[in-house]
Amino acid sequence: MDSLDLKLPGYMVYCVIIACLGSFSNGWVIGSANVPGEVTHACENGMSHIANSAFPDCLPMNDALWGFAVSAFCVGGLIGGISGGTIQTKFGRKKTIIFNNIGWIIGAVLIGASVSPAMFIIGRILCGLSCGLGSLTTPTYVGEISTVKGRGTMGTCNQFAIVIGILLASVVGLPLAYVPLWRINYAIVAIPAIAQFFLMPGCVESPRYLITQNRLEEARANLQRLRPNANIEREFFEQVEGILGTFAAKAVTNINEIEAVKSIEKDSFDKTNLEDGAAATMEAKPQGDDDFVHPTLNMIQIFQDPVIRKIAVTVILLHVIQQLIGMNAVMYYSTTIFKMSFDADMSKYMAIVTTVVNFVSTIVSLILVDRMGRRPLLLIAEAGACIFSVLLIIGYVYNIGALLVVAVFGYVLSFAVGVGPIPWMMTSEMSPVYASSAVGSIATAVNWAMNFLIGQCFPVIFAKIQGYSFAIFAAIAAMAFVFTFFRVPETKNRSIEAIVKSFES
Repeated sequence: MDSLDLKLPGYMVYCVIIACLGSFSNGWVIGSANVPGEVTHACENGMSHIANSAFPDCLPMNDALWGFAVSAFCVGGLIGGISGGTIQTKFGRKKTIIFNNIGWIIGAVLIGASVSPAMFIIGRILCGLSCGLGSLTTPTYVGEISTVKGRGTMGTCNQFAIVIGILLASVVGLPLAYVPLWRINYAIVAIPAIAQFFLMPGCVESPRYLITQNRLEEARANLQRLRPNANIEREFFEQVEGILGTFAAKAVTNINEIEAVKSIEKDSFDKTNLEDGAAATMEAKPQGDDDFVHPTLNMIQIFQDPVIRKIAVTVILLHVIQQLIGMNAVMYYSTTIFKMSFDADMSKYMAIVTTVVNFVSTIVSLILVDRMGRRPLLLIAEAGACIFSVLLIIGYVYNIGALLVVAVFGYVLSFAVGVGPIPWMMTSEMSPVYASSAVGSIATAVNWAMNFLIGQCFPVIFAKIQGYSFAIFAAIAAMAFVFTFFRVPETKNRSIEAIVKSFES
């Protein structure tokens, strides 16, 4: 069987699951402050050591400081995201994922043992650093190792793991929302981080990354491990062609001329002098071949290359839309909605039901993304976000509690089906390997910056105009629909290299 016809080979799925343990940690950090938040910063005994002689019962903070403490991980995420491209290019996807767990582990220890608000905030920032770096590296790794036909399903696993993390953090937070158990809820993130630290070495490095480092025989071997009992020649040719050029691809995929591989690695593509290697290959290739060796692009160069600029702008706008469409704001407002319709205790459970809706909707996306395609799901999600934002306004104006609750659930479903997972997936699907780190870094940094902006600005906007603030998100969702319809290509069942070529026309 040709490897391009494979969908979900077992070892590849295993590597994706292990890589997505980091996404689970990301989700846990997001959700860990939801349920035990009140007892963390506003318990009855404050800084007194009643429950435990070593640690204060809680860490008293006013609402403004608590809001910053919770969203401080976004600051770490911004830093981790913008520096992640350089890190994963230098050390590789696999090593980056392994050592990225250190931030979660140290952050978990600091928060769990915190004796002051400052210690808590520093722990959240360290966790955020790993969230930011992981939100770049994990989708990149998953996209690069996945089969063409299974890449959508595997790509959705990233968001699926985040949603599971948020859901379990909320559920586990219920029995831990007491002094001093709240500390355990924040510290649990160290468990999946430690697990990934020890399990990830059993996974292979991305073949595409190895090709960029001119480790061609290792790349072929890793691709074969990811595609057991399949013929990888056509897929390997396509990957090498997209990164090193057609002439190199013809040489390294000729299984009867293994020495050609060594020759190209040693002479034409010596990693200490890539430009000279490119020139040598261009001189040696047959006349008329359309061939070019792409050097790795940095965050400035991706905007100088006309093709990559189109890709980068599309990817960045997808990430801007993901945050500005208002998911975090809806989740924030949901607490107020539930208190309008239910008592305080029931509101807690309804908040968990919201995360369950998010979880189930992500499963729907997991099933549909490789059947319907990315673009149709994204259009449906953006249309749904617009409609349910309008319903939120109507429910607010006429004080219809039931409509407000339905609108929240409908909005969460719309977001989780498309707007949540697809931007991360398409970042790796649309970006060629020589530009993926730079494009991914900027997109990730923009995503975390918009996340922080919404977290800080929405409460202020909501305090001024209340439910009418969702008119902003309805308008953004409508504009997002138009942008997706005219500018976002379908990537289903297409190789990364083929997608990039489509931007050249």
